Amino acid sequence: MTLATLLILLAVAISVTMAFAWSVAIRTGSSGWIDVVWSFGVGAGGVIGSLAPLGTGGDISPRRFLVAAIIGIWSLRLGLHIAARTHGGGDDPRYRQLREEWGESYRGRLFWFLQIQAAVAFILILCLLTAAHRPAPALDLGDLAGLIIFVLAVVGEAAADRQLSRFGARPENRGEVCDVGLWHFSRHPNYFFEWLVWVAIAAIAVDFGGAYPWGWLALAGPLLMYWLLVHISGIPPLEAHMLRSRGERFRIYQQRVNAFWPGPPRHPSHDAPAEKMR
Repeated sequence: MTLATLLILLAVAISVTMAFAWSVAIRTGSSGWIDVVWSFGVGAGGVIGSLAPLGTGGDISPRRFLVAAIIGIWSLRLGLHIAARTHGGGDDPRYRQLREEWGESYRGRLFWFLQIQAAVAFILILCLLTAAHRPAPALDLGDLAGLIIFVLAVVGEAAADRQLSRFGARPENRGEVCDVGLWHFSRHPNYFFEWLVWVAIAAIAVDFGGAYPWGWLALAGPLLMYWLLVHISGIPPLEAHMLRSRGERFRIYQQRVNAFWPGPPRHPSHDAPAEKMR
């Protein structure tokens, strides 16, 4: 298979996948399924693209297996987590706000909004292909660094999600703002560790010796995800929802804890009212 053929097939597949996500969200009235489909779509596209031979013969290099395993594990963990949350009755406040803002045009605008998400997914899949097909003959320090970063990322994101779920399940925490575990050091540790996954992919792709200049294209992954998570579709709409629902409690939390980068709180927690989480 040629690279051009593979890219066309992946682009069409991810576009159709997000059209399917749109239909599921419209039929069920639950926007949480959108991110489930997106996560599985990126994972499937990444695995297929990583293992595709691209005219290099039938042998699959260890690096291609490594990248396929990384994106497969990431996709399954994130997709199943969001599916469990959505099945439990949760809905994404970001999409809920869009439904209110768009009104009667919600269905049409959501379709094209999800096609933009398909374009984002395609860029991320390109980063995965760039990493998987780096032509170095054996695994090297870049691959090891990427694997270590990925393990840190997936363990950290899973821990943050688990801490948040446990907190939200306790009746006494209803209406509170979480400030426990990883959430004591970042307002969005799950986003930070999600971003770190794409740093891991870039570490595998980049060849500092200069023999594979295409590897630098994988930096688009962490750059794009940082921009989206911090400035566009992640933190801004979610924090707007938190301010509406938690008010002053969340405002104090904002003043004390970093939004994205983990770090020590700016003031001791006992200086503010007892805060917990979402």
